[in-house]
Amino acid sequence: MSKSGHAAFEKQPATILTGPQFSRVNIKVVGRLHAIRVDFLPGALHRFLGIPMTELFDGGFDAADFWGSELRSLHEQIQQEQDIKVAKSLVEKFLIKKAAALHSVLPFHEAMKEMLRKQGNIRIEDSASIACMGLRQFERKCKEIIGMGPKTYARILRFSKAYRLHEAFPGLSWTKIAYEAGYYDQMHLIRDFKLFAGVNPTIIEQELQHTPLRMQKDLRIYEA
Repeated sequence: MSKSGHAAFEKQPATILTGPQFSRVNIKVVGRLHAIRVDFLPGALHRFLGIPMTELFDGGFDAADFWGSELRSLHEQIQQEQDIKVAKSLVEKFLIKKAAALHSVLPFHEAMKEMLRKQGNIRIEDSASIACMGLRQFERKCKEIIGMGPKTYARILRFSKAYRLHEAFPGLSWTKIAYEAGYYDQMHLIRDFKLFAGVNPTIIEQELQHTPLRMQKDLRIYEA
């Protein structure tokens, strides 16, 4: 992997834990890759690890540094398993076991799920109300639990929806995508692409024509 602006690619740990992502990351796959990806709802990683997400902001870490010998044992089991469905089941059992020790879901987590469900198109004041918090308290809690302020998180959600729409429906115009993702106009979409992807949408469109990887298209978004 390499971060935007860095030419060198660095080999990643066998099991990588990614904190709240803000900057673009480039991925180079050598040969065939079989991988299992776990996507956490906003706030869930904080509940699992119990540390401020600002400490993991925009970084990738060796998951074994957090879960030690249990994680290494799990990875060894996965490497020996030929059936990817069985391997996924092993990962689920590992996380369910860890989840048994978690505290109850708070109104704040419900507010984050509602923001995710609406893809960032919700007033911050309304999110704070769902969390049963004042606006300033809500902003501080967001930085602790999801690693960034609520306005930044809402922008990332809108950008993610726009990016996924283009991956899934490359024939859609950027004007249509901007509307569907909840942007005020196309210029606001372009601004967010430059911030989070490092380039404008046209460049992303050209780059995706030369890679088979679609990292966002199949991302399951909470809708329940």
